[in-house]
Amino acid sequence: QLQLVESGGGLVQPGGSLRLSCTASSRFSLDYYTIGWFRQAPGKEREGVSCITWRDWRTTSADSVKGRFTVSRDNAKNTVYLQMNNLKPDDTAVYYCAADWAPSSPMCGVVSAARYAHWGQGTQVTVSS
Repeated sequence: QLQLVESGGGLVQPGGSLRLSCTASSRFSLDYYTIGWFRQAPGKEREGVSCITWRDWRTTSADSVKGRFTVSRDNAKNTVYLQMNNLKPDDTAVYYCAADWAPSSPMCGVVSAARYAHWGQGTQVTVSS
């Protein structure tokens, strides 16, 4: 089974930046998977952030992060990134990457997490002064 590992979380001041990474364990490839980023803050429901398809690298982002967060992938490194700029305290959460087997899908979404069968363990992002 595909195993995902997130990294790059930490403590950052408001207005700062972080780049999260999502990789697969050594035996697996992210090829043909749509990768989504989700987050969950204490006491809140899980929220979709951004996603990127395998086909054409199409991306979708939630309104709350548009213009601040960018999702990208490097197939040679078997890694998907979430670049987060102009971070706000409301961005504080555990961030998860998730994978959906979708080799021909032209689009992706994060409104529903139901399609994503594989999840990482999460990485904490804290935005505070």
